[in-house]
Amino acid sequence: MDPEFIRELFAPFGTVTVRRMFGGAGIFSQGLMFGLIANDAIYLKADATSIPDFEREGGKPFTYTRAKTGGGDGTAALSYWRLPERLYDDPDELKLWAARALAIAERKKFAAPKRAKPKSRSKK
Repeated sequence: MDPEFIRELFAPFGTVTVRRMFGGAGIFSQGLMFGLIANDAIYLKADATSIPDFEREGGKPFTYTRAKTGGGDGTAALSYWRLPERLYDDPDELKLWAARALAIAERKKFAAPKRAKPKSRSKK
């Protein structure tokens, strides 16, 4: 997808940037990734409270195939769900969905455990 199209699509939401990553692209606002682009589709950040809305719209989570490392089918899912098609033509509602995805990204950022700094070993 064209980054300019993405910026125009989310213009009512505010300034967004698109950064290429992992064969797709991340959609960022205020330095937080709230969406991604993969396989010519847009996915928004989701959590337990928003996933039912995506499911009602027939949405599916973003999945990818990873290297098999001891069992399983090698498929993994991220907490991003496909943007409902109708939102491409409804900027007001798209703005609401994007704002919710950004709020989820903000909560996840602040809820993420802080990595402990390694303790320096000093000889006595």
